[in-house]
Amino acid sequence: MHIPDGILPLGLTLGGWAVAAGLTAVCLNRIAAQPDPRAGLPRASMMTAAFFAASLIHIPVPPSSVHLMLPGLMGAMLGWYALPAILIGLTFQAVMFGHGGLTTLGVNAVILGLPALLAFGVTRFLGQLRQRAAAAVLGFATGAGAVLLAVALFATLLLAGLPAHLDAGAERAAITALALAHLPLALAEGMVVAAVLGFLRRTNPEMIIAR
Repeated sequence: MHIPDGILPLGLTLGGWAVAAGLTAVCLNRIAAQPDPRAGLPRASMMTAAFFAASLIHIPVPPSSVHLMLPGLMGAMLGWYALPAILIGLTFQAVMFGHGGLTTLGVNAVILGLPALLAFGVTRFLGQLRQRAAAAVLGFATGAGAVLLAVALFATLLLAGLPAHLDAGAERAAITALALAHLPLALAEGMVVAAVLGFLRRTNPEMIIAR
C-alpha cells in the first residue's frame, strides 16, 4: 500500500502531510506524557524493523501481488509509538527501495498509521475480556480490520486523485482488483494479530497494557 510520487494532485499530497503531522504530534505528546517515554523505544525499534522488512515479502495473489502491511500488529504492540514507527519505516522504504515516494510520505503514513492507531484503541479493551474466545475474535478483527481500512483509504485516495486524461473505468477496475487481492492478506494478518495477542495475554499481559 504505497502511493508513489506524481500520482496524487498537490492538494491531496499536502493534505496527507497535514494529517500525518497532526497525528504524529498527538502521538509524540502522548508518549512524552508517559512516566518513562524511553521505555517503549526498544520494542518500537524492533517493530519498526519488522515493518520495514515486511514490505519486502511479496505474496502472489492473482491478478496481482501483495506484501505484508502489519498496521494492526503495529498498533496492538506499540500503541502511541505506532505512527512514528510507521513513518520512520516508510521513509527508509522510500529512500532505500523506492517503495512509495517522498512527496507522498504523509499520505502513506496516514494510510497505514490511522488504522494502526484505531487498532490500538480497540485492543485497549482486550484486558477487560474474560473469555479467551472473545479475545481471539477481537484480535482477529483488529488485524483484519486494520488491513481492510488501509486498503479502503488507499483505493479512495487513488480514485479521488485520478487524472482527467486517464480512462476512469479502466482505472477503477484495476484499483478494485488490487483491493480485492488484499482480502487473503487481511485474513492472514488477522490471524497473526489474534495469535500474538492471545500469547501475550496468557504470558505477559503487561506488554499489551503498557503502551
